[in-house]
Amino acid sequence: MLRYVLHDADLGDVRFGISPLCELGLSLRTLREPSRYPLQLPWLRRTEAARAGLDLEVLTALVDERLWTPDFLNPRPLSPLTRLDDELAALRRMPSERFVSQILGVHQGEMPAVLDGPPRIAIGRVVDALEGLWAACFAPYWVRMRAILEADIVYRGRQVAQHGLAVMLNGLAPTAEFDGRVLSLRLRDPRERVEHIGGAGLTLVPTMFTTRASAPVDPDEPPSMFYPARGQGAMWEAERVQNPAALAAIVGEVRARLLIALAEPASSTELGVRFGVSTSAINQHLRVLRDAGLLTATRYGHSMLYLRSELGSALLAG
Repeated sequence: MLRYVLHDADLGDVRFGISPLCELGLSLRTLREPSRYPLQLPWLRRTEAARAGLDLEVLTALVDERLWTPDFLNPRPLSPLTRLDDELAALRRMPSERFVSQILGVHQGEMPAVLDGPPRIAIGRVVDALEGLWAACFAPYWVRMRAILEADIVYRGRQVAQHGLAVMLNGLAPTAEFDGRVLSLRLRDPRERVEHIGGAGLTLVPTMFTTRASAPVDPDEPPSMFYPARGQGAMWEAERVQNPAALAAIVGEVRARLLIALAEPASSTELGVRFGVSTSAINQHLRVLRDAGLLTATRYGHSMLYLRSELGSALLAG
C-alpha cells in the first residue's frame, strides 16, 4: 500500500500529464504477459510482425516476472504535451548510478546479462531499443492513442468541475481511494509506504497499459499515479450502434451515429478510425452538428475534442 498524504496546498496542485515514454515502458508488461491486458491484444496482433525486428533482448530485460519496470521509464510528464524526443534525450543523459540502481531494484539485485557492462553503453542500447519499439508499434497508432488519453483528461476535468476533486480521484481506478486528505493506492509492491507530498504536486497520468493504479517504486521519485484511461475498448473496434430510425431520418445516419458516440469526448481523427470514414468527411459532419448546437468543441493541445451538447442529448432522447 502506498499512501500519498496531501496537505492543503497540494489539493490545489493536482495536475494531469501524458507521457509517450510512460506508454512505451508500461507496454513492456503487455509484451511479457499479454493475458493480463486483454484490451491490448488487438495491438499485439497488429504489431506482431513489426516486433520481430526489435531488440527484444534489451526490451525484455527492462521488466521482471512481477511486471515491475524501472522508474526511469515512467517519468513524471511536465504537461499533457510532453514530446517523446525530449523524454528520450533526458533518458540518454540519465546518470549511470540511477540506471544501475533502478535496474538492480527491478531484478532484485541481479543485473541482466544484456545490460551488464559499461552503463553508458547499456543506456544507449536501451534508448535505441525504445526508439525501435516506438517506430514499429506506436507511431502508426499514436494519434488515436493520444486522442483517447486526452479525452480521458477532459472527462476528469469535467468531473472535478461538476462533482469535486474527491469524486474524480475515487473514480480513477478500483485500487485507488481518496478520503479527502490521503490517496491510498493498493499496489503489487508489498511495502507499506507513506509519502507526504508537501508541495511537490501530484501528477495523474492516464495510460493504455495498466488495469489498476500504478506509482513509482522509488520514494525519491516525484509523486505520480498512473491509471487506466477510459475508452480503451473502442481503440481497435469500429463503432457498432443500432441507430434510432427517426433520428437518422432527420440528421442522416452518420450524424446520428456521431451523436450517439459523442456521449464522451473524442477527436475527429479518433472518430474517423472508429467509423471507417476519412477525417475530412468526419469534420464536415461535426461542423454541421456543432453549428446546429448539437455538439460542443474544446481545444486540447493540438486536438479539437467534441462532445454532445445538452440539446444533442435532448434530441437523441426524443
